[in-house]
Amino acid sequence: MKKGVFGCLFLLILTGALVFRTADLQRRPMHHDEANQAVKFRDLLEEGRYVYDRTDHHGPTLYYLSLPLALIRSGTDFTALTETTLRLLPALLGAGVLLLLLIPVRDTGRLPILCAGFLLAISPVMVTFSRFYIQETLLLFFGAGLLTSIWRYVRAPSRGWALSAGLFAGFAYATKETSVILFFALAAAFLSAYFPPFKIPSPDMLKHLKWKTHFPLAAGAALLTTVVLFSSFFTHRQGPLDSILSFPSYLSRAEGAGMHVHPWYYYIGMLTRSRFEGGPVWSEGLILGLALIGAVSLFAKKRSASPARLGFFRFVLVYTLFSTAIFSLIPYKTPWNCLPFFFGFILLAGQGSAFLIERPQKWWLKGIPLILILVLGYNLGRQSYLANFIYQADTRNPYVYAQTSTDFLNLVQRIRDLASLHAQKKQMLIKVVAGPYETWPLPWYLRDFEQIGYWGGLEEAGSLADAAVVITDKKNTEMLPASFLDSVQSEYYGLRPEVLLAVHIRKDLWDAFIRTRINVGLGGHD
Repeated sequence: MKKGVFGCLFLLILTGALVFRTADLQRRPMHHDEANQAVKFRDLLEEGRYVYDRTDHHGPTLYYLSLPLALIRSGTDFTALTETTLRLLPALLGAGVLLLLLIPVRDTGRLPILCAGFLLAISPVMVTFSRFYIQETLLLFFGAGLLTSIWRYVRAPSRGWALSAGLFAGFAYATKETSVILFFALAAAFLSAYFPPFKIPSPDMLKHLKWKTHFPLAAGAALLTTVVLFSSFFTHRQGPLDSILSFPSYLSRAEGAGMHVHPWYYYIGMLTRSRFEGGPVWSEGLILGLALIGAVSLFAKKRSASPARLGFFRFVLVYTLFSTAIFSLIPYKTPWNCLPFFFGFILLAGQGSAFLIERPQKWWLKGIPLILILVLGYNLGRQSYLANFIYQADTRNPYVYAQTSTDFLNLVQRIRDLASLHAQKKQMLIKVVAGPYETWPLPWYLRDFEQIGYWGGLEEAGSLADAAVVITDKKNTEMLPASFLDSVQSEYYGLRPEVLLAVHIRKDLWDAFIRTRINVGLGGHD
């Protein structure tokens, strides 16, 4: 493939990836994890202060990298911040992973990279979680950068690639604790290059590594990046140590408890085929199938690929096997945790696609697998569209996981309508009495209400009579005294699947609201 043709096609694919990831970012309600991260970001945005919490929220990169976009789009006013502004960072980095595919292109050739880029651009799971304000897409980006930088260093040892690998490793560690899984898988992949059957066909690739000078450079870059970020630019000395002390807490969580415990085959099953309650069929089967072909092609007796290309994809294969196995064996599972290892599948699928296209000797036969991949790829793209623009908060979407219901937005709108009628407007007193799981994402959506408080139980909340609106979860609703219920109008809204919130509105405020709706009907639901 000529360089100009490759460049035009790659640019077209990159543009498509950006459109899929950045269009209509506010369309889906904020997931409670996103809202939690957003509120954590508030201190950094408004006060320039960040302190690493070793028990929650993961690493600091999400917040520090969010800062430039937030300052440009909304200044330091947290209430002016939008879902689009926050989600723009992971969306851009999710598309940016395609650019990292160009790092090994000298060794792989253009066709495998073009095919992998095409699949990465339209993969439903990759598109979906690139539109979430969570750490996983950042971890994917830094992990991909680390993988490709290590490979380029192996092929052409230099200070630049050693430094690049160190920086990507440091940023990955400062993003999320599960980065250590990627480090282990990459170490296994690197070591496998010395041993059959994964041994790199050309041993010369490994003879010129400059461990004494380049390894300290890479390690120093990783360490410096980690210390700077976890110490909040040397203002919080405990941060780097806390990043290490956090592992017992996260290891305990990884052992599993509650709704996040899933069987070992959860990820592969989700990616292979999912269908719920008459909804669409969801499948990344094209990528999985092509990845299998790509893996088998690396050990075919008749190989036309260069030693460098075989070496890279064998390196990717070992990384993918190890990372997939580790993530699958951890009982604690969420859909977005599959991104780092599924990236390996996509790379192998690029090799599989190229193998099928290159295999036929006659040029017109090469078009058959190409057309087939494009046709099946259309289905992947259609799934991405459905997942993010039609079923974005629908439980029939396998990537919708404990997702905030669209009905919750009706609750938020009701609060705003009531505030417009209250004498104190957004200064009206709101009391939220609910457990942590039932509270989020209220703090994000009601961030511009200054007189709002959050309590876990009724005793902590004190008197409810002075509040214009009281919001309770199921447990606390059942404990409300009859005298209070007689003084309010109660409504119920879906927070997420099988989770309801009750909104109790003081009678005088409710009456004022009803008067504005006499001519248009009640709206909402009791």
